[in-house]
Amino acid sequence: MNRNILDTEHIHPAIREFVASNHSDIINEVQRAIAENAVVVVGMAQNPFPRKARKALDAQGIAYNYLEYGSYLSAWRPRNALKMWSGWPTFPMIFVKGILIGGASDLNKLIESGELARLLA
Repeated sequence: MNRNILDTEHIHPAIREFVASNHSDIINEVQRAIAENAVVVVGMAQNPFPRKARKALDAQGIAYNYLEYGSYLSAWRPRNALKMWSGWPTFPMIFVKGILIGGASDLNKLIESGELARLLA
């Protein structure tokens, strides 16, 4: 997979540090959670899809770490940094053993196919 992102050579040196460190605290927090937990759900308040993903995991008896960043009207900039970092445009972002598997509907597909159980085995 080749993911289109602007390479460093095409970012002016005066702003490279800002681009590299923009909301790095949240990205680092998510990376730590991914390294320490088999399943991580990154979501936001008021959005029903992170809740659906958590409910599906609960129904399967699968432990997970949930990180929540703001709501529709708050913390949109840090969430945007997560979207740019991961390439995933919506919430939740679900990681299984360090791999981004997508959102709530993608999780349900993996549960139904048995793939999630195989990934966690």
